[in-house]
Amino acid sequence: MKKLSLRSVLFLTFLIVVCAAILRYGLRAQSAPTVVASDMDPHMAMTKLRPPQSGDQARADDIVAAAKQAAERYRDYHKAQADGYTIFMPQQHQSVYHFISLGDKERFDPAQPPGLLYTKTDGPNPGYKLVGVMYMAPYGATEQELNARVPLSIAQWHVHLNMCVPPQPDGRNWLMDDPTFGLNGSISTADACKAAGGDFKPHLAGWMTHIYPFETDPAKVWAAGMDDDHGMEHNMKPGKKMKM
Repeated sequence: MKKLSLRSVLFLTFLIVVCAAILRYGLRAQSAPTVVASDMDPHMAMTKLRPPQSGDQARADDIVAAAKQAAERYRDYHKAQADGYTIFMPQQHQSVYHFISLGDKERFDPAQPPGLLYTKTDGPNPGYKLVGVMYMAPYGATEQELNARVPLSIAQWHVHLNMCVPPQPDGRNWLMDDPTFGLNGSISTADACKAAGGDFKPHLAGWMTHIYPFETDPAKVWAAGMDDDHGMEHNMKPGKKMKM
């Protein structure tokens, strides 16, 4: 039997490595979600609900239990701040304020949510009231990866898209309430944003899903879109699902 030359061995090794890479990343690319915003809302996309699979409800119940236990520690928002959570854009009007952890936001651990959800409270001692938690995933995550974190038959992940930051954002309530800029504005393309002198963000912080573990109605625990009473403020109309 002929011995292979060193050059042949190196070539075969290279070929095997290339084929393995194509197989790995090619399959991933095929299964990765194509993120397309809704015709009704160019600034948001959501996963579709899948048919229930065996074990989905039990897995979701475990996540809610862990989320509730984690959230209990942070009913006082000062404790959240002491543990490293910071308010995302506190100067902007929002129905729900996201307190984001400085840790690894993309690692999934139900007992350590990377985001806490609060509503603002008025009165003589204004502050924040805890209403839920948020989990996150990379923007490039596949549907299989999102489903591995939280069952897609139970929860809908969402991603904020096509945001144009105004050229002079300071002192301007632009995130949710501006007719031109932000997540409810008319600008939804990089070209239009550039023409307006803004800073275009194709997506904001990757995939997210909200859980409201203190709700007594099961439908509201995993509420998303128009069913989310806590302020998914995009201009969606009832019954309109986001495309994936």
